[in-house]
Amino acid sequence: MKQDYTSVKNIYIICGKTDMRKGIDGLATLIQDSFELDPYSDSIFLFAGGSKDRYKCLYFDGNGFAMLYKRLDNGKLQWPRNEREVRNLSQQELRWLLEGLSIQQPKAIRSSSKGIF
Repeated sequence: MKQDYTSVKNIYIICGKTDMRKGIDGLATLIQDSFELDPYSDSIFLFAGGSKDRYKCLYFDGNGFAMLYKRLDNGKLQWPRNEREVRNLSQQELRWLLEGLSIQQPKAIRSSSKGIF
């Protein structure tokens, strides 16, 4: 099951520690009740446990939920710590996160807004 998720409208990271024993229903309930987001929206939701060497990804594809669980063999993720926070990530920030980098790269060139001349 290889899918292209680059056109997904939102990528949400659930910051802090999540109980990795939760399945699809538990994670969907967390999304809905704790963060007041719609688990059925065109969104990817990312969760990590305390060890930061594994994460879960939840996505509703129109006819059911898909959950990806990945455990890294080597290294840890730079997962944000604020337990009550959800962030909406760009595709680039997602790549940084999954490559083991911080989602805030101070030396990266940021896109700018339209200027006035």
